[in-house]
Amino acid sequence: MSNFTLYVGNKNNSTWSLRGYLALRHADVDFDEVLILLRPTIDRTKLDLLTPTGKVPTLKHDEQYIWDSLAIAEYLNDLYPEKLFWPDDIDMRAHARCVSAEMHSGFVALRSVMPMACHSQFDTPEISGDLKKDIERIIDIWTDCRLKYGNKGPFLFGTYSIADMMFAPVVFRFKSYQVKLPEILEDYCNTLIAHPAMQEWLDDADPNDAAEPDDR
Repeated sequence: MSNFTLYVGNKNNSTWSLRGYLALRHADVDFDEVLILLRPTIDRTKLDLLTPTGKVPTLKHDEQYIWDSLAIAEYLNDLYPEKLFWPDDIDMRAHARCVSAEMHSGFVALRSVMPMACHSQFDTPEISGDLKKDIERIIDIWTDCRLKYGNKGPFLFGTYSIADMMFAPVVFRFKSYQVKLPEILEDYCNTLIAHPAMQEWLDDADPNDAAEPDDR
């Protein structure tokens, strides 16, 4: 049995669980995975028994609990700095942390109007108001990163990092809701979806789980 256990929600829908999973896969450690059903109804008893906050993802490492996706990624970065979860350049690292924190705390309209359902395809919603602002801001972030760091590799900061983990659910959303993107960003989305850990997640995701507003 591994000394890492990751508690996750339904893989077709749980964006925060996806981020925690990608962080563990990047660390390249063995871990046990416990699925807690959030849909159609939350298995509240199981959730409260297994995680200190009653939310997913939660990482248990020996007797330590880490119950936030970005905190999980940072914790694994501390344990395995050689895995380069962040860019090694200090200015790039600051930039990556800024956009990751922005994704972690913002984009409420996007989360509400375009919930993640990895295997589904929907009509594009009316893109106006706060949703339009969210999408335009993400396009600006991605374009800025690709233009600045594209010569270093195919991901936002050249090499794969926590920033890509934070935006991974957005890539699934844009694909599902057929959001039109500039070619440079379509290429980025295709690159991220093709990442082995993203493909593993897709393989395990149940396409029958319906899309609902993202609250995890």
